[in-house]
Amino acid sequence: MNTAAAVLVYGATGHTGRFIVAELRRRGFTPVASGRNAARLEALAAEWGDVEVRPADVDDPAALDRALAGAAAVINCAGPFAVTGGPVVEAALRAGIPYVDVAAEIEANAAMFADHTEAALRSGTHVVPAMAFYGGLGDLLVSAAMGDRTAADSVDVAYGLSSWRPTAGTREAGQVSHDRRAGRRVRFTDGALRYHRDEVSRGEWLFPEPLGRRPVIEEFTMADVVTVPSHVKVPEVRTHMSVEAAGDLAGEDTPAPEAVDALGRSDQTFVVDVLVRADGVERRATARGQDIYAVTAPLAVEAVARILTGRTRTTGVASAGAMFDAADFLRALAPYLTVELPE
Repeated sequence: MNTAAAVLVYGATGHTGRFIVAELRRRGFTPVASGRNAARLEALAAEWGDVEVRPADVDDPAALDRALAGAAAVINCAGPFAVTGGPVVEAALRAGIPYVDVAAEIEANAAMFADHTEAALRSGTHVVPAMAFYGGLGDLLVSAAMGDRTAADSVDVAYGLSSWRPTAGTREAGQVSHDRRAGRRVRFTDGALRYHRDEVSRGEWLFPEPLGRRPVIEEFTMADVVTVPSHVKVPEVRTHMSVEAAGDLAGEDTPAPEAVDALGRSDQTFVVDVLVRADGVERRATARGQDIYAVTAPLAVEAVARILTGRTRTTGVASAGAMFDAADFLRALAPYLTVELPE
């Protein structure tokens, strides 16, 4: 593979975008910074020194086409993805290059499958939405737990976050999702996304040691309810969030992440624990790491690297677990991620 290949990062100046630019440079790719704010892009270029800048607004298809010219792939990390996802993937399809995004917005991910599958298949282009901590990581863990199975009775994904200091982008995307749902909550049950106004309920989840039994918000629904059912025949997908992290996210005064190490990561730690029930058997897969925003970078960049080297299982729009060998992909993320997978 020509790792010097140019990879356009749309939303490069954002919190996650900066991690992705750094990871591309570490892996030997040539990142090209793009987005809507030319001044912030120029500041980023001055900081990095060797990063080309190509400003482009999502309302300007010609500018997006110019930005993608000569790129081998594009990673979209500019939310809200309800606004950016469609225009950027359409530009990628026009250019005939792979598209990866880090969207955690449930409706935006559902729209990616619904609106762009036919065009992506027709052009033979790889499109991987939600290639991030929420959506992609859980989907990979579910796929690794299932092995060769294609159906399950239920899937649970529990997030044990030590804290959650949301970025401005997280808050903005959350507000967009809230408004699109008119304040309703969403779950995946009886084989479909369903909207409701049920009260939030609490429960407990027995995480692997040393975390142990912790209180969680049950059905704190994340992007896994789109990625997993996109390729697994399953009637119920439930996601749960540690009470501490949910409280941080809800707090209006919760500060943004602060770097504590040379990689720019915060002190947040996480455990993602997946439980798949199929044919009366429970199978578990677990991942541990530091900083949910930082770990999104190796997830997205590894996806691009595998697409560009032909290590994929399909074309068109597909989730991480359908596109890649899940167990191999997860193990390749060391040292950023520690995983425990079934035999």
